[in-house]
Amino acid sequence: MDRKNEKSEAKGKGGNKPPQSDKPEGLEVERIVNFQFLPKMVKRRVYALKRLQLQSANIEAKFYEEVHELERKYAGLYQPIFDKRRDIVAGTIEPTDEECEWQSDREEEDLAEDLQKKAALEEKQADSAGADDPKGVPEFWLTIFKRVDMLGEMLQDHDEPILKHLQDITVRFSEPGQPMSFTLEFHFEPNSYFSNSVLTKVYKMKSEPDAEDPFSFEGPEIIDCEGCKIDWQKGKDVTVKIIKKKQKHKGRGTVRTVTKELPQDSFFNFFSPVKASADGMDEDLECTLATDFEIGHFFRERVIPRAVLYFTGEALDDDDESYEEEDLEEEEEDLDEEGEEEDEGDYDPTA
Repeated sequence: MDRKNEKSEAKGKGGNKPPQSDKPEGLEVERIVNFQFLPKMVKRRVYALKRLQLQSANIEAKFYEEVHELERKYAGLYQPIFDKRRDIVAGTIEPTDEECEWQSDREEEDLAEDLQKKAALEEKQADSAGADDPKGVPEFWLTIFKRVDMLGEMLQDHDEPILKHLQDITVRFSEPGQPMSFTLEFHFEPNSYFSNSVLTKVYKMKSEPDAEDPFSFEGPEIIDCEGCKIDWQKGKDVTVKIIKKKQKHKGRGTVRTVTKELPQDSFFNFFSPVKASADGMDEDLECTLATDFEIGHFFRERVIPRAVLYFTGEALDDDDESYEEEDLEEEEEDLDEEGEEEDEGDYDPTA
């Protein structure tokens, strides 16, 4: 059952108030009993129910720990596929004719003749523009960054030449017995910008009910992240900009040039995440961390497993449909709430 049907069913079981016409005349408005005013023996039983709920939350936490172990296990099964994807993208292997067969080749036979001619002309123009067969799939990951809004917002013009050297993005799960975490690994070919071959981002997770608020537990959550040090070549650090200012000495009148480094926006700031303060977080910091965690989760759950579909744009269509469905559900809920408020306002308990 999908979320929409679940919500509809919930509403059918009492989620919505009955129409005004169904209320018998003279019926008093139903009042919700305040827990504090319940009889002592009833409250005692409710506390027993809450202890059962806590046991359920602890079992749920164990469930998610086993899910994490399954993810780690199946990551090993996926890896040979992802390794071959990396090799094809980088151009270190050439797929066979059989491996290159796809249903779209047969679909093209059903196209109208004029569309076939137009497609053939465009293909011929593309071939003549680049007579040399490019190696692998050029700018594979950079194209994905540009297509995905969440990633494109982090991307700056000065990042693009560097991301052309990005060969692969992988995820590695924590080993058994270690605290739950996952690591994003960005693999780069040798380049003139930094000496690192791999840039990493570790996301630490917690899968247990909070001692102070155990009933808020809804599964594993990211609680912290750690980036890595980028060994930039001299003058190549795109996370800072160089500002030169001339200063005149008040007494001697001599002029000197002062160079300052100021931070600037860059995707590579992703590897230097902000840290939560021991004194707590303000709203801006909390929002920044939440966005960082969301991006890490998006890489792990969406981009890495379905990279080719983000490259072609097909995954974007699926994402848009999902967002549209969620927006529609939210609109329906808003309408339901407005209807309930109207019913409450029109109903006269003294009638």
